[in-house]
Parts: sequence; C-alpha cells; structure tokens
Amino acid sequence: MDGVAAGARLRVFRRRSKGSTQSDAELRSMAESTKTGGGLTYADAGVDIDAGNALVERLKALVRATRRSGADAEIGGFGGLFDLKAAGYVDPILVAANDGVGTKLKIAIETGLHDTIGIDLVAMSVNDVVVQGAEPLFFLDYFACGKLSGDTAYEVVKGIATGCIEAGCALVGGETAEMPGMYADGDYDLAGFAVGAAERGKLLPRRDVTAGDVLLGLGSSGVHSNGYSLVRRIVARSGLGLDAPAPFAPETTLGRALLAPTKLYVRPLIAALKAGHAIKALAHITGGGLPDNLPRVLPDGLGAEIDLSAISVPPVFGWLASAGGVAEPEMLRTFNCGVGMVVVVGAGEAASVEAALKAEGEAPVRIGEIVTISRADDPVRFTGALALDAPTP
Repeated sequence: MDGVAAGARLRVFRRRSKGSTQSDAELRSMAESTKTGGGLTYADAGVDIDAGNALVERLKALVRATRRSGADAEIGGFGGLFDLKAAGYVDPILVAANDGVGTKLKIAIETGLHDTIGIDLVAMSVNDVVVQGAEPLFFLDYFACGKLSGDTAYEVVKGIATGCIEAGCALVGGETAEMPGMYADGDYDLAGFAVGAAERGKLLPRRDVTAGDVLLGLGSSGVHSNGYSLVRRIVARSGLGLDAPAPFAPETTLGRALLAPTKLYVRPLIAALKAGHAIKALAHITGGGLPDNLPRVLPDGLGAEIDLSAISVPPVFGWLASAGGVAEPEMLRTFNCGVGMVVVVGAGEAASVEAALKAEGEAPVRIGEIVTISRADDPVRFTGALALDAPTP
C-alpha cells in the first residue's frame, strides 16, 4: 500500500457490544433472580464485553493491512479520520454508499463458511462508489449478532479487510453489536459503508451520453449478492443440500459455489478512468438487473439496446433457470446474468477503453449501444437470447 504523509495518522474506531435486547421472558427470569438476592451482570444479560475486547485485539492486524495514502489504520479513538490532502486530492467531491449482502448471509450461516461474505460486503458499496467516477477511500462495517462468536466475526472481518485491500480503501472503523433476543444464536447481519472522492468536474455519469455510444459488459463472478431469496427457494425446490456437489460446478459444494464473492471492479475501472476521459457512464448491475440499473445513468430520451447472445452466462444461472423454472425475463430482472458492470463509451473511443480494461485483467465485451427512445418505449430492450443451458449433472 502507499505510504502515509506526515500528520495523516488515522485513528480507527471499533465499538464493542451494544445493549441487550432480551425477550420479555428472559427479562422476567432475571428479575426473579434479583428478587432472590442474585445480582446481575452485563454477561447475565447476554453481552460479553471481554469477548468483544478480545475480538478487537485480534482485528488489529487485519485493520493495519488496509493502510493506504491518507490513512494509517490503528484501532482506538471514537471516530475514523482520513486526510484527503495526503491522498493527493485538491478540490474533491465526496461520494458515499452503503449496502448489505441480503439473504446470501443465510447460506454463509448454514454452511459455516464465513471467509468470503466480507468481500461481498465491501464490493457492494465500493462498486457503487466507483460508478460515480470516484475512488473508494475508506470503509466502515456493522456486524450485529445474537451471541458473539469471535471466530465467526474474525472470519467475516478478515474478508472485509481482503475486499478493502483489493479495492484500495482503508478499513477505518466498525461496530460489533451483540444483541441477544434480537438475533438467534449463530445468526448475524452485516452492513457496509464506503466513502470515496473524485476531483470536481470528474464525476460520472457525464452529460454527453448520446445515441450510438457503445455498451461494454464486464463479466460477473456469479450471482454476486442479489436475488438470494429466490436462489434459496430454488435450492429447496431442487432437494439438494448445500453440502452436495454443485450441479454447475461439481468440483465444489453447492454452498461454496453459491458463496462465490461479488466481483470488485474498482482497480480496472479506476485505471481506465485515469487513462483518459473516454468513459461516459458506468452502471453496477445489482438487484433489478440490466432493465432497472442501466436506465439510472442515462438521460431522458435515451435507452439501451442489448444483444443477449453476446453475454457469456456463468453456468450457475443456467442451473437456477432450469431448477427453478425461471423464465428469461424474470432472470434478467432478478440477477446480473453474467454482466456485473456496464461501461458506456463513445463509439470512437471504445477500442482504447477496451485496451485499458484488458491491461488490468478484464475481458470487456460489446453487448449493445445507446439508442433514442420515446416515453412509451422500454428504456432497455433486448435482442437475441441468454445462453441459459442447464449444466449436465
């Protein structure tokens, strides 16, 4: 990671346990204990401060590993600081985003595989920041549980740190909330918050998006972090256990395959943005798929025409469509279907942007173009068909 300028030291905070939210029955039981002479402690209420403190000590090395220019991550203090000047910004606009990972958490909890869900948490927010043309700078997380398991929390935060390092942002703080009675033992929830910056005048989308601009699709790593309520229903309908071989990836289990982490697009996109001024807009394809997310970055009177046959569809989507009997339009409105990010670029500059992305390890595919539409038209229209061939068992 980059060095830190003098005076740019960051004090990272991480709160410990929240107050208890015991059920009425549990509170009555404790009240009876008090009446009979038993004194209560916070641990009696289900909150273990010592366990929280021990977790913070374990996390220190993970936090330090996310250092970058503008941040020298050390746990302590009440808030996280970031030095924009030390990070090289002159007249920045801040961009903030927050998100969770939805019911993908249920698969992590049921399988006991917690090592990658933190990457999902980071990716969902930093990918939203970069589509504004901003560089993600720092990240904060919220981890809530019924009973704190230091090992589980450590694995989750380790994934968060991994995601932060890959995205080039510092993990500057977080909250660990132990709330017995609010969550069942073993359950937990996550939320993430990312803040980035762009120099004034460099924000996306640009105002010069026009008909004829090219749409480049960047491939996804799989389902990412949207649509898991439907995924879980399909798994139940299939009769397969999460420990069974995945029909679309028999070398691993179904649970592990469905937990493939959300792809981070930050580094290749930042590199392409810094290479020139060719990118006009970016769209992160999350819940709602291409039909709902692409129009968010297009001006009135413009839409997108996409050739579905140009998209390389990961095998997981063929299995989901087949096992769940999910029609193509529903697949497109629920999942990314193989395209996790769309890049809008002028036709004359598409080749240079493709080259910049390829230099960073991406494999952009021309999936369509910007077209003129009327108010009565769908903002995104499709030609061709998705290659949703079900995998052979």
